Amino acid sequence: DFLFFWGAVFLITTTLVALLKKENKELTPTKEETKGITDTYRLLFSIIKMPAVLTFCLLILTAKVGFSAADAVTGLKLVEEGVPKEHLALLAVPMVPLQIILPLIISKYTAGPQPLNTFYKAMPFRLLLGLEFAFLVWWTPKVKHEGGFPVYYYVVVLLSYALHQITLYSMYVAIMAFNAKVSDPLIGGTYMTLLNTVSNLGGNWPSTVALWLVDPLTVKECAGAQDQTCGTTVAAEV
Repeated sequence: DFLFFWGAVFLITTTLVALLKKENKELTPTKEETKGITDTYRLLFSIIKMPAVLTFCLLILTAKVGFSAADAVTGLKLVEEGVPKEHLALLAVPMVPLQIILPLIISKYTAGPQPLNTFYKAMPFRLLLGLEFAFLVWWTPKVKHEGGFPVYYYVVVLLSYALHQITLYSMYVAIMAFNAKVSDPLIGGTYMTLLNTVSNLGGNWPSTVALWLVDPLTVKECAGAQDQTCGTTVAAEV
């Protein structure tokens, strides 16, 4: 119902924009950055060949490896340990005002000549929060009781998520500010798209690898089955 409602709203509003919004014919259109797909990719290739851009791309492709497991797996492990999915979803609601306010606050510190300083300062704290998330997963089954989880447990989870959002947005806003600062204004759209795409890829591939490694790196024990390590999916099912 939720998805159907917002899907309908999306279709109605975009249709109204298409039907009612008219282009201003008096304004002369600005010169396009490129003439076609071939020109665009040729331009992107020439940008990425620059030594500084290549170094920066390598940085943002590998910078998020250290906290990929904590970001991708923590929520799944909490659910596995018995935390109801709907409770975790509800904890996301108080995060919304924080997510709106944080970019406004952080942008004051990334507006200067060195926006990446905020990125570097936030990284060790985000790595430490990865350890805190690991402790949280370990602690979860120890506080569980028949009625579920105590209120103080959800308070700890909420505070952990809030601190994580602060470090996450500090790095995100800083990298966006840096991308905007170094992009050539003449080809701003193409330049920004390239850097933001590489930045997004740098966050997605480590999370994918982390999720893929969950099973191979998880130690399992089989109750009532001697000489059985349950190291494989088939053995665990048996």
